[in-house]
Amino acid sequence: METDKLTLIRQRPSKFSKIKELDFFPKLDETYKETSPVGGMVSVVCFGIIFWLIYSEINYYLHSKLIFKFSPDTDFDAKLKLNVDITVATPCHAIGADVVDDTSEHIITTDFIKEEDTWFELSPNQRQYFDHKNFMNSYLCEEYHAVQDLLWRSEFSSVYSDMPEREDKPKRPHDACRIHGSLILNKVEGLFHIIAGRTVELPRGHLHLNIFDSNFNFSHRINRLSFGDPSPGIVHPLEGDEQITEQRNTLYQYFIEVVPTNIQTFMSNMDTFQYSVKSLTREINHDSGSHGVPGIFIKYDMSSLKVTVRQERDHLGMFLARLCSVVGGVYVCSGFINALLQFLANIILCKWEFKKVTDVNEKPKSVFHQNISTHASNNTKTLEVY
Repeated sequence: METDKLTLIRQRPSKFSKIKELDFFPKLDETYKETSPVGGMVSVVCFGIIFWLIYSEINYYLHSKLIFKFSPDTDFDAKLKLNVDITVATPCHAIGADVVDDTSEHIITTDFIKEEDTWFELSPNQRQYFDHKNFMNSYLCEEYHAVQDLLWRSEFSSVYSDMPEREDKPKRPHDACRIHGSLILNKVEGLFHIIAGRTVELPRGHLHLNIFDSNFNFSHRINRLSFGDPSPGIVHPLEGDEQITEQRNTLYQYFIEVVPTNIQTFMSNMDTFQYSVKSLTREINHDSGSHGVPGIFIKYDMSSLKVTVRQERDHLGMFLARLCSVVGGVYVCSGFINALLQFLANIILCKWEFKKVTDVNEKPKSVFHQNISTHASNNTKTLEVY
């Protein structure tokens, strides 16, 4: 018979056996650890603080910083986009809108801007919308420095929605003209004006032909006046502005300084514009020496400085280092606090000295003394039996 062959499983040495021999960190058995209610309470508070700090650090890392820089504007060939939505208290057939810039180029607005006959008085739902827009835009202009970070980080390119449709239509002729649309302009100083008379093109310019010998009411409502594409963080000061006067032949002038703005975020890079404005209003009365042409004149000029808004975030390595330092610092401080509380608790409860005495009395006895005490106890029990 063939002898049975025993197959022995060869156990290979672990790859980490040599590494385990290099472990020089001290290890404590569970029997050597002393737990207490004070230590448990400190541990719970410590872990709560650690979790809260970790959440705060992650939240701070995700909410990036905004860096604002100023530099000379050297992009001379760029174009300027003008967005308007103005309602004037005069019918469309009696007024005209035009743009003239410093290059002596006359831009025909009828090709890009629409003129619609409407009523100047708003319906109740439209009045509620416009009053809310006026209040919000005034608040943002006044408190811009306090809320600018929130606006730049928001995802809304416009704080306001579009004006709702009129609920009811008055049964009277139109008494106003809504001028709205977008124009592509040269990036130079220019003038956008709305004055009495329809526009007539000439070989070397244009004129406004006014065949009506009457006074004009240039009370107006600005629902939209902006430059460039919509972007979060930019507040347009004239949006929501309303100028109403009972005086005829009034001149409204707006002096606007347009600032080129480059916005660099993690998801996009866009060029737009923001502006500041000053206004002047006066009544045209030739008898009193106040000469001029009644109308709405929006004079814009380009700033020589460009604003760059860049969104930045800390390096990932710096974030991890700060996270580890926070967790380690809280853990080490909690150890000191735990030792201090334990010491104070022992002093208050008078356990410190009692523990010393107990430790001295409970010293281990030798085998000889243990046997004697055992025999003595047995003899005592025997005597009690007999």
